[in-house]
Amino acid sequence: MKPTFPVGYHKFHRRQLFNFQLNRWYSLGYASFEDFIEAGKRVKTFSDWKMEMLKLAEKAAAENNLLRAAIYYRAAEFYLTAEVPEKNFLYDKFNSLFYQAIRGENVERHTIPYQGSFLPAMKLSSKEKKKGTIVMHGGFDSFIEEFYSMMRYFSDHGFEVIAFEGPGQGAARRKYELAFDLEWEKPVKAVLDFFKLENVTLLGISMGGWLSLRAAAFEPRVTRVIADGHAIDYMQSMNPFFRKIHLWFFAHSKDFMNRMAMLKMKREGIFSWMVKHLMYITKKEKPMDAMEIYLLMNERNIHSELVKQDVLILSGREDHLIPIKMHQKQLGALINARSVTGRIFTNEEHAQNHCQTGNIGLALDVMVKWIEEKT
Repeated sequence: MKPTFPVGYHKFHRRQLFNFQLNRWYSLGYASFEDFIEAGKRVKTFSDWKMEMLKLAEKAAAENNLLRAAIYYRAAEFYLTAEVPEKNFLYDKFNSLFYQAIRGENVERHTIPYQGSFLPAMKLSSKEKKKGTIVMHGGFDSFIEEFYSMMRYFSDHGFEVIAFEGPGQGAARRKYELAFDLEWEKPVKAVLDFFKLENVTLLGISMGGWLSLRAAAFEPRVTRVIADGHAIDYMQSMNPFFRKIHLWFFAHSKDFMNRMAMLKMKREGIFSWMVKHLMYITKKEKPMDAMEIYLLMNERNIHSELVKQDVLILSGREDHLIPIKMHQKQLGALINARSVTGRIFTNEEHAQNHCQTGNIGLALDVMVKWIEEKT
C-alpha cells in the first residue's frame, strides 16, 4: 500500500460532532469521498451513524476492499459506548479485516509484557536504508491500526516505525484490561526495552502529544519528540470563567456534579459519549472520578521543564478541540529543551483543523524534514 492523503477539509455533515470523524478517516486515506457525502446526508443520531457506517462496511467488504471495510467497521464502533455488547463484536471485525487487508506487508505484530499484562504494538521496517526509529502513539480514542497510512509514509521515507497502544488505549484496555495512566514514561520505557531501542523520535498524536512530552521528560532514550494537537493543560483550554466554576465544584460539590453528569449522560450527545468513554478508559464508576484525569493532565504534571530533547510542536489555527493559545504556552514552557520548533497550520494549507485533518500529508512532510534535520 502506498499511502495517499487527500487535501481538503470537507463538509460531509453540518455538525462537527460527525463531520470531524468523517474527515478524520477520509484524510488518513482510507475512505471514499462519495461514501461519506451520501452517509452524511442520512446521519442525524448516533443510531443513524452506526447504521450508515455498517452499510458502508458491508458494501466495501462485498467489493473485497478489506482495508476500507475495516475502517468503516471502526467508524460504526466509534460512538458506541462500552456497555453495548455490539461494540466488542465490531472492534473484532475491524481488527480482523484490517490485518487481513495488510497481509503480505512488512508488518510485525507484538505484545509487550507490561505490569502483568500486555501492550499491543505494530512495527514496520523500512525497505530503504534505515534513517532512525519513530515510536508513535495516539491519545484519547485512537487505535494504532488507524495510523497505518502514516506509518507507511514514514517507512517509505526510510524510517523504522513502531506504534503502540498504552494503558487505556485500544486493545491495551479492551483485551488486556489496562486502565489509563498519565505516567506515560512507563509504557514508553517498556516499548524501548522490548525492542532494545536508543536514540528514537517519539510522536504523540492529539492527547498523545501531552503524553509524549511527559514521557520525554523522564526517558533519555527519546532524543526527539513531536507533539501534534495537544494542550499543555487541559483545564486551561476552557474559558477562564467556566474553568473557575468547574474547579470550584470539583473542590466543594463533587457529589452534586456526579448527579448532574449522570442526568446529562442519559441524553445522546458528545458530552455523554466523552464522559462514558473517559470512565471506560480510566476504569472509574463515577463521572467526576474519571473527569479528574483532566485536572491531572496539567502544566505541572507534564514537566515541560525536564524535557531536554529536540521538540516539534504542531498545532492547527482553527482546531475545534484545542485553542491555539495552548501552542505558544507550550513553546514557552520548554525552557531546557535542546531546540524547540513550533508550526501552526493554516486554512490556506487546508490543515487548520485538529491534528491537521484536511492535509495530513503536509504534516507528515514537516515531521520527516524536521527529524532529518535534527538527526
